[in-house]
Amino acid sequence: MTFDDFRESLQRDGPPRALDHALTALWWDAKGDWKTAHESAQQDESPRAAWVHAYLHRKEGDSSNASYWYGRAGKEPPQSSLEHEWREISKALLAE
Repeated sequence: MTFDDFRESLQRDGPPRALDHALTALWWDAKGDWKTAHESAQQDESPRAAWVHAYLHRKEGDSSNASYWYGRAGKEPPQSSLEHEWREISKALLAE
């Protein structure tokens, strides 16, 4: 799936079935459902999901929890906007 396909899928009521937990979390976040996004990220202990989990806690404003998850993901907390980080994570995970 391309990034454009992923963005277009946001017009649907539910995420594409082929998405893993990390991408499903980003999908729900883009739809404005932080709780469902967080629940999806928690279902996977991979670095991919940890990165999304970190982003979600950053978005929530919980910087200490976000820092923990960035560490689990092997990532540095970004200085960019949340929108930029969402795009960056989405594109990186879709490219894997």
